[in-house]
Amino acid sequence: MKFLLRTLAIAIGLAAFFALGFALRDIQNGRPVSRRALDSLFGRPAPRPTVAPTRVFADALNKIQADYYKPVETEKLRYAGVAGLVASLGDPHTMFMEPKMAQEFALETTGNFVGVGARLSPDPLGAKAVVVFEDGPAYASGLRPGDIITAVDGKTVVGSSTDEIVKRIRGEEGTPVRLTVVRASSAANLEIRIVRRPITVPSVESRVLEGTRVGYIAVTSFSEPTVQQFTAALDRLDLAAVEGLVIDLRGNPGGLLNTASDMLSEFVAGKTVVTMKMREGNQEVEKTRTGRLRKKAYPLALLLDESSASAAEIFAGVLRDYGLATLVGTHSYGKASVQNVFPLRDESSLKVTIARYYLPKGEDIGRKVDPDGQYLSGGLKPDFEVELDMEKSPILGDLKSDNQLQKAVEVVQKRTQA
Repeated sequence: MKFLLRTLAIAIGLAAFFALGFALRDIQNGRPVSRRALDSLFGRPAPRPTVAPTRVFADALNKIQADYYKPVETEKLRYAGVAGLVASLGDPHTMFMEPKMAQEFALETTGNFVGVGARLSPDPLGAKAVVVFEDGPAYASGLRPGDIITAVDGKTVVGSSTDEIVKRIRGEEGTPVRLTVVRASSAANLEIRIVRRPITVPSVESRVLEGTRVGYIAVTSFSEPTVQQFTAALDRLDLAAVEGLVIDLRGNPGGLLNTASDMLSEFVAGKTVVTMKMREGNQEVEKTRTGRLRKKAYPLALLLDESSASAAEIFAGVLRDYGLATLVGTHSYGKASVQNVFPLRDESSLKVTIARYYLPKGEDIGRKVDPDGQYLSGGLKPDFEVELDMEKSPILGDLKSDNQLQKAVEVVQKRTQA
């Protein structure tokens, strides 16, 4: 025991001696005593220096640029760094968009671009015109759905991606583009000259369903022009004296909150749309406008599927919460968050989740998944759960083959007779 105490005393004495030596050396040289040296002497971890994150990133970027064994693209490194920063949040709805992607996203939300007015899909010969907008220059020049575009301005597009073909067709307003087209009903290729002009992408389709007094409105997105298109569709169906309405939101990924709010103003005035809960407990409430309420209140049925998300879920959830609509189909996606887009200096942008939203009755419809990303719960649960009958090769919106639409019409007709 005496030996252990003697050994401990010697160790303490030596430590004190060395510490005094370090201190005297610093004092003699006119410097403050080195805390790092003392920490190292006594086995304490040295405190990490405080460095701005931007400085660390810049140091790493500069080191790679200077010492990597082959030349690197600075822009590629910078974008990869920002993308990694965003990915670390683990939020699929917060994302970094490089300039090209940011531009495409802006076009989607504004619903406007300069082009010919057609939706294209891939085809082995080039690109097929799936939809040709009836008020667009392509339709006026003779392009029709089903036509296959094989060349643009005399240069083949066989083997090109649809994005590449679209880029070649778009251009400056007032300039012409020449499309070489294969049409099933024509033995020879067609040459169609189209003058590019501003296009407003239709996001609303409406009609009276054959053999019924039920109006049908399909809304494919909630972009800026959707409000005006939706109002015009309601006006047409009012004139047609429909007795009920089916609004189809299947496959609708959402869009702008204020667009959904303006559309809801046709049905509810001055009512809560969503309550948004932000960081540090701050809240904002979005409400419908006043003075736009429809005179006639229709029985409503809304069609949903797992691809119905964001503003589409808000639109459906609000009408359900106020007892104005019946939901038919399958559960919606469950995107219960709000994003803002922040432009960056080089025309790239960040889409950042700024809040969680809650429907008027306070429901959180947030999607929950298992470790493999498979759906567990969330989204809007339909009042009438109806799976689409794929054995009948359904065409969405076709009353003869679309069994979900058939159920929605049945629901509306029963409410009109009640």
